[in-house]
Amino acid sequence: MRIEVEREEGGRWIAEAPALPGVMAYGDTEAEAVARAEALVLRVLADRSP
Repeated sequence: MRIEVEREEGGRWIAEAPALPGVMAYGDTEAEAVARAEALVLRVLADRSP
């Protein structure tokens, strides 16, 4: 799943999964934001499984 990453003016990073609306995570570093978003993607997909 694709994760998009962007840096905000304040310096923190935001990562989101466009395929899953509302799945986004913040981090102090790009890697931290991506890791948090990936974990959230896995959690959302697991919750959707029957």
